[in-house]
Amino acid sequence: MQRLLVAILAAVDAAIAAAVGLAVLLAPLTLLWTLAFGAAADWGALWPVSGTLWQFGHGVPLEIVISDEIVMAVGISPDAARFTLSLTPLAFLIFTLLFAARSGTRAARSGAWLLGVIAGSATFALIATGVASTSHTAGAQASFALAIVLPSVVYLVGTLCGAVCYAWREGDGGLIDRVHDAVDGWGEWGVLPAEIVRGTAVVIVSLTGIAGVAVAVAVMLRGGEVIALFEAAHVDATGVTILTLGHLAYLPTLLVWAVAWLAGPGIAVGAGTAVSPAGTQLGVVPGIPMFGLLPENDSIWVLIVVLLPVGAGAFAGWIVRSRLVWEDVARPLAPRVAITAGIALCSAGIAAIASVLASGSIGPARLAEAGPHAGWVSLAIGAEVLVGSAILLLAPRHRDELAEERTDRWVAEMGASPTAAADATAVGSRPAAEWNSKDPDANDTTPLDDHGFFGDGSAPTHR
Repeated sequence: MQRLLVAILAAVDAAIAAAVGLAVLLAPLTLLWTLAFGAAADWGALWPVSGTLWQFGHGVPLEIVISDEIVMAVGISPDAARFTLSLTPLAFLIFTLLFAARSGTRAARSGAWLLGVIAGSATFALIATGVASTSHTAGAQASFALAIVLPSVVYLVGTLCGAVCYAWREGDGGLIDRVHDAVDGWGEWGVLPAEIVRGTAVVIVSLTGIAGVAVAVAVMLRGGEVIALFEAAHVDATGVTILTLGHLAYLPTLLVWAVAWLAGPGIAVGAGTAVSPAGTQLGVVPGIPMFGLLPENDSIWVLIVVLLPVGAGAFAGWIVRSRLVWEDVARPLAPRVAITAGIALCSAGIAAIASVLASGSIGPARLAEAGPHAGWVSLAIGAEVLVGSAILLLAPRHRDELAEERTDRWVAEMGASPTAAADATAVGSRPAAEWNSKDPDANDTTPLDDHGFFGDGSAPTHR
């Protein structure tokens, strides 16, 4: 019955994750639909648009087809009437990933993580199939297979990572425990998986924070250009609201772009363009307000920003080195070399995946290339993190670290803290006769009840 309950709760979590993602789209779209079209609006098109945007938010590329009437009215080239839109707003994908990780953690806490992962992922796949079957729009078409597979893979990865991480820390009484026991049998090499994951997590969180600060600084320095592009769009309040909500959905994508710029390779906003610390080469770009944040630097000193990913790697190396010292496994050099390489490789892999998700097509012709190049960004992140983490992890052991290890080892052998041991030494250094002497001292006190009014009149003894 407990396993059935775990499966039901995992399925409910998947349904809630999908429902919240769809509701986040449906709620503002319903309001904007009403304001834009009034009571005569075609409400039958609201759900297909919401479902298509939900699929697009999970990485499904859209085939945009502009009707001939709009082409003739606007006066655009017929060649630009059909293109692929694949630059994903990562806010929806990250929400699903985090919600799935929470569900996987809860399933692992219940003792049936594999069943929870299967039930939750299967439920989310069924919901994705239903959305793909009912959300067909004439102007934006998505591949039916990708509309099912990509959202399901996102949820599966999230719930699997959450479940395995919790089971590795707390145990599951099954497969993960057997793997954990086998890894513990490696001796000094048994710390590799946990420390590589810990160091990689520190790098990713640090780079995300640095990218957030960089975007905030760009907003402060180039906010005027963003406002000018908003004004140049000549849209009403409804249009401004749509643009603002779209920018918020693309904020995680913008953070990935910032990381790519800080790492050195930079990004492209069209074929033959480059935006990097070494310089900016742009042609004609769409008048999207977000593009107003693109820097226009011409100073070679801006290249100093590549030291920030190095600092993130150094911070991860310091965290892992402190952990190794605490666990008394920092002495061998070979495991530390392997941990350093593992952190760099895992960080490069995650940077490559993020770059793939944050790049794609934003329009026809030359606009088919936008975002960071996955290969160059992963290579740069891997090299910079390798240098930074190696500085801390492979540095010679200093005297303070050795003294800390000796202190920890002595405390473990004595079974007491240094303060308690010092107190015990001070107490034990006094002769026993001094404690057992019956001769009164000038500083001693006598019991108040020495006449036996509240007892037998005897003095209290030492505990």
